[in-house]
Amino acid sequence: MSRADAPSDSSTSSETRPVVGPLQPPRTPPPQLGPPVAPPTAVPPTAVPPTAVPHTTSPPTGASKAPLVVATSSKPNKAAPPKRDASQLPPPPPPRSKPAPLRPAPEIAPRVSGVGTARVRWRGELESINREAEARERAEKRLAAGLPVDDPDALADDSENPVETVTRSAPPWLVSMVVHLLALLILALVTTPAGQGITRIMLEFGTSETPAPALDLEVFSVDTEITTNQMTEQTEDSLVDAPVPEIFENVETLEMSPIDKVEIGETSLKVSKPMFNGRTGAMKNALLAVYGGTKETQDAVQLGLQWLKRQQRSNGSWSMRGPYSDGGFTENQTAATAMALLAFLGDGNTHKSGPYAGVVDKGVKFLLSQQDRNGFMAANARDHERMYAQAQATIVLCELYAMTNDSWLRPRAQLAVEFAQDAQAQEGGWRYRPREDSDTSVTGWFVMALQSAIAGGLEVHESKLDRVNLYLDSASSFEGAGYSYQPRGAPSPAMTAEGILCRQYLKWTRDSPPQKRGIDALLLDAPFTIKDHDVYYWYYATQVMHHYGGQPWQEWNGAMRVQLPAAQVKSGGEAGSWAPQQDQWGRNSGRLYTTCLSIFCLEVYYRHMPLYKDVH
Repeated sequence: MSRADAPSDSSTSSETRPVVGPLQPPRTPPPQLGPPVAPPTAVPPTAVPPTAVPHTTSPPTGASKAPLVVATSSKPNKAAPPKRDASQLPPPPPPRSKPAPLRPAPEIAPRVSGVGTARVRWRGELESINREAEARERAEKRLAAGLPVDDPDALADDSENPVETVTRSAPPWLVSMVVHLLALLILALVTTPAGQGITRIMLEFGTSETPAPALDLEVFSVDTEITTNQMTEQTEDSLVDAPVPEIFENVETLEMSPIDKVEIGETSLKVSKPMFNGRTGAMKNALLAVYGGTKETQDAVQLGLQWLKRQQRSNGSWSMRGPYSDGGFTENQTAATAMALLAFLGDGNTHKSGPYAGVVDKGVKFLLSQQDRNGFMAANARDHERMYAQAQATIVLCELYAMTNDSWLRPRAQLAVEFAQDAQAQEGGWRYRPREDSDTSVTGWFVMALQSAIAGGLEVHESKLDRVNLYLDSASSFEGAGYSYQPRGAPSPAMTAEGILCRQYLKWTRDSPPQKRGIDALLLDAPFTIKDHDVYYWYYATQVMHHYGGQPWQEWNGAMRVQLPAAQVKSGGEAGSWAPQQDQWGRNSGRLYTTCLSIFCLEVYYRHMPLYKDVH
């Protein structure tokens, strides 16, 4: 407790309250030996409770002359720290002429966790840190020796060579580059032809103010004259006799098989694939002569093509509804364009050749503009007409590629063929929607599309054609002699003709009994007569009779080549067309439909090469 806390009792004697003054050091301190000694660290006093010291007016035995006085109070007091004797304290250090140098306090690095706290140091930084540490050690040694730190002589050792500093801090690649450059310079100076006379070269570019001196150039010529005799001696070969081995002694003589003669006349003509080779040139004329084509049939074809050309739209398409009269009830531009193009292709026209090359080019470009990534080209047609149009457009692309081998057509034609194969139904045929059901009418168009693809060298899976035979078996009657629109239906002349044509392309032989019975039934029940007005039936029956040949063909062609050209419109705005009013399907499909199929019938002589040899 302090004096202010002590009770003010006047009765207390002076002996119980001695006043202890500050300790005074002696005036003349003793000399200091050795290095200065740091003062001892004070030991904190131990607190003593007030009740532990007895209240007495006299000091205890053995106490020092300056006893500690403990005052009593109503409050608990802390014990005062004990006072040490002045004789026990060390003497203070003597005064110095110069203050002692103070060592800077070391920097204490912050404590880090060790995770993600690594410090990035530059090249040479660790070396500088080491040099600073060495400099501090040298400074401490100089201080211990009594040398001043700022003495230039003492600091002479700390000065470093700048070359060594740069060399030590520079990266190895830089040092290597400098050394190699110096070596190259030395080699260049050693090997230069100028010697030591040239020390600097300066090049200046610009326009000279003074005219350049004239240079006298000597004209000379090189004598390249070579005599004819010398050339002859160098290029002339001399004949040398050398033995030649008899290499032909053991070669067997090959017998050449005789080539079959082609008889041009009314009886027979042996032909083979490809199926479109008879549409132009001498072969076309020969086929017309052999199979009974006339001038009237050819005039009717040309007049019909002229009518079709007039109906083509500016975008290359044709329409089922106009601009001609008596159009169809519904529109199907893909089918109309495909049927018109087939008429031009059947007469030998392509987008590259023929009098109607421009018409064909515009038409095929329109069809290709309708093709999607799957090969489908009839998206704008009515639901039950789409697959008809798709099959007809596929025939166009395959025939045109087969006739021209134009490379830009091949991927488009193959894409259409792939769509046809993917759209085949499980029964083996095709109908209004891909892979849904089958009927003989749509199937016949797709069979012709695949056959045209084969003739053009496109890829067709043989299994697809085998499945068509399975469907035809299910739709046939009378053991294959008759065919119906769908399985378990009644046979009809149109479906029978279409079914037999498919069988012919699917490798039925000419002497097949079902084929012969079916053809005899067609000639008996539905011979060609213009009064029947069924151009769809005429289209398939004409092809069947043409491939089969013989007497059935002569009987059919004898009526068709006369009656069908006669039914053509010969004058007026519709000259070259066939009227659709009385046709079985023309009233719905219109004038374009009846005109195109009539032209197909009159092109039959050369449109497709015959599949069988005419046998009588």
